[in-house]
Amino acid sequence: MSQLKFSDLKNAKVHFIGIGGSGMSGIARILVALDIKVSGSDIKDSQTLEGLRKLGVVVFASHSADNIAGREIIVISSAISASNVELKRAKELNIPILLRAEALAILMSQKRSVAVAGTHGKTTTTSMLTVALQHCGVDPSFAIGATVSNSGTNAHHGSGDVFVAEADESDGSFLVYKPFGAIITNIELDHVDHFADEAAVDEVFTNFVSTIQSDGFLVICGDDLGAKRLIATSKIEGITLATYGEGAECDLKIDRVALDAASSTARITWRGRVLGELQLSVPGRHNILNAAASLTAALLMGYPAPEVIQGLKTFTGARRRFELKGKINGITVIDDYGHHPTEIRVTLETAQNYNQIGRVIAIFQP
Repeated sequence: MSQLKFSDLKNAKVHFIGIGGSGMSGIARILVALDIKVSGSDIKDSQTLEGLRKLGVVVFASHSADNIAGREIIVISSAISASNVELKRAKELNIPILLRAEALAILMSQKRSVAVAGTHGKTTTTSMLTVALQHCGVDPSFAIGATVSNSGTNAHHGSGDVFVAEADESDGSFLVYKPFGAIITNIELDHVDHFADEAAVDEVFTNFVSTIQSDGFLVICGDDLGAKRLIATSKIEGITLATYGEGAECDLKIDRVALDAASSTARITWRGRVLGELQLSVPGRHNILNAAASLTAALLMGYPAPEVIQGLKTFTGARRRFELKGKINGITVIDDYGHHPTEIRVTLETAQNYNQIGRVIAIFQP
């Protein structure tokens, strides 16, 4: 792990190799807001790169060793290979190199951070919690793997003391975070190029729990089998544990779930006390669970339930998460990023409920 601190980042000229990625571009946006000089490169031009240029970022639409001239810190994504010409030149010049997760960890360390992890639902849950906190009058910093519809961006440097971040487990790099609080939505075998089996996935999430600050909290789905295994095997000492789900033993209990074409509702009970009805402007039972995770975390952070619930109602979605693209010749077109078998199943179930009287045609990109 890098030994660089925030002060090192604050006073440096930072270059991103692969700046067009959702995670990389978000960190770059936050650095720009901190008045840090940022440049970056990617293999081709895109709307993301154009948006960064408008913020004053020097962006190259190709990789070249010349791109890093005068740069003092390099940030790379996991997609960058050792043969990349910019990375090779940086190593030759002994320029400090940060992984994307390491750069994000430095930013998170400056605030009371909440890391949202799990095999499915990370992006939406992170987005929901961010929007709910904004409704409570907080101006949280956030870094999310997709554009949030409510704000039109995937990252923001806020004036408040909270930082909400999506924590990607795909390569194990989320272990560099030291969050005050964490949400784990579910645990299932994924990213088989990195994890050999279910036990390997369980192990990395167990290690993730150990990174939570000693006075912090963990929110976890009480209905999920993988999450239950984690609770049974992890040493959860000194942190507050809260579960959510439809099970009777959950701290935040969901019942009376009603699913409409474009919305969903449920009754919420918090440790035996009925909080009322949760109304969402997005469809699907999975989104009720995502919202429940966000609500549980917000309650543990001390925010009032009525304001949080109202904030969740205002959430309108995230890019490519069952995103309505429009209608043509009476056909509704929806774009969704889901690629894991579980995610595909949930997406199709939501689509069938959305279009109860017509056919659902799925076009899958392998």
